[in-house]
Amino acid sequence: MTRTQIQLPEPLFLQIKRIASARDWSVAELIRRGMEAYVRTIPESEIKKGGWTMPVLRGSGGHLMNPEEIHSEVAVVEKRHLDH
Repeated sequence: MTRTQIQLPEPLFLQIKRIASARDWSVAELIRRGMEAYVRTIPESEIKKGGWTMPVLRGSGGHLMNPEEIHSEVAVVEKRHLDH
């Protein structure tokens, strides 16, 4: 097994801890099982085709943002200034 380190937002980590505790699993076990389930949802053909796009997680409601559409506040202010 490979050991790795990840960073999680505190609210997500607390939910993971509660779920793991309710099932009498470790946090590592819950994350491992979750990743095993997620990997099964990706068709092999999608893995091989190359390239990478921002994934939309099931249950997220598609609320993840397209990184190409994210603009810094400075860019927005500059554009607003130039338009006037």
